[in-house]
Amino acid sequence: MWALLSLAIGSFGIGMTEFVVMGLLPNISADLLPTTWASSPEDAVAQAGWLITLYALGVVIGAPTIAGIVAKYPRHRVMLALAAALTLGNTLTLLAPTFELVAASRVLAGLPHGAYFGIGALVAADVMGPGNRAKGVAFVLTGLTVANVVGVPFGTFLGQRFGWRIAFLVVALIFALAAVMIALTVPAHAGDPGRTLRAELRALRIGQVWLTLGVGAIGFGGFFAAYSYVASIVTEVAGAPAAVVPVILIVMGIGMTIGNLVGGHLADRDLKRTMLAGLGALIVVQVLLALTAGALITLGLFIFLVGFVSSALSPSIQTRLMDVAGDNQSIAAALNHSALNIGNATGAFLGGVVIAAGFGFVAPVWVGALLAASGLVLALVSFGIEARSARTAAAVA
Repeated sequence: MWALLSLAIGSFGIGMTEFVVMGLLPNISADLLPTTWASSPEDAVAQAGWLITLYALGVVIGAPTIAGIVAKYPRHRVMLALAAALTLGNTLTLLAPTFELVAASRVLAGLPHGAYFGIGALVAADVMGPGNRAKGVAFVLTGLTVANVVGVPFGTFLGQRFGWRIAFLVVALIFALAAVMIALTVPAHAGDPGRTLRAELRALRIGQVWLTLGVGAIGFGGFFAAYSYVASIVTEVAGAPAAVVPVILIVMGIGMTIGNLVGGHLADRDLKRTMLAGLGALIVVQVLLALTAGALITLGLFIFLVGFVSSALSPSIQTRLMDVAGDNQSIAAALNHSALNIGNATGAFLGGVVIAAGFGFVAPVWVGALLAASGLVLALVSFGIEARSARTAAAVA
């Protein structure tokens, strides 16, 4: 249990570094893009949204390459090295003086993200044993969701009052703690000496892997389109003061934490239904959020539900990838986070596009509903192909 807790501390740090930017976009853009901010705060926020996209790009690049390269090494040592790399990357964000250097540091900080979650999920799944793999995955992800209850709102609070960089100081310290805890508590966990990057990349020859990655990338883009601009939705659409933003983030974080735990149990019982019902529900709650975002009470309610539904989906998508990837477990587990961060990049980018085009701060939520609908279509295609293949195999037998 201490070993899993140590891994969860690292996932807490990842959740904080990935999501705290979203609550601090106005502060970051005002500090690093003062000229643009003075002439058009909307344009400045949209440009600062690239920091979200660039972090996601780092995850997309780093997850499959790092996971494939380190598959042969002992997993406990790999996790320690990844925690150390996350500490360094976020320290660079803390110290970088210009927007361009902060942007570069976000790419570097994102590189270890997917491999950390992917390999950590494998360790947790092995510990929990057959029939409880999704619960093991959910345990590691709990740190990420708890970060949205505690870490992100706290970081946003600190950033609004003492400057956005203080949030990244806290993040760097959390990763340093995780590295120490992993070194002390995670037992020896062998890798696979026979695995190579080329061998792991065979997962990309499997059609179901691509379809499942598409579900994560496009479907989760719906969540990130709304989440990326939540601070501006609170202040500009609902008309609430900036001090309310951390409260709304706590509400979403509670929804994410509960959803993650519920989703792990549901995925172990019926993975297919969990995925399909979750994507359908994500469409509905985002439409309702878009229609009622002007009222703070309904904004809080549907933000909670967006967080709940999206996190309930995460363990099932992770487990689905592990199911369809065959022997290529390390890279498959990491690729899930590449997919989710393609969704992060896509949602943040498209949300920024519609804001910059003058459609307002609610427009990203509508984009999110469309992306979730597209993810649902891909999931239906994936399960449909699988069912047809099973029928064909049964007929041949």
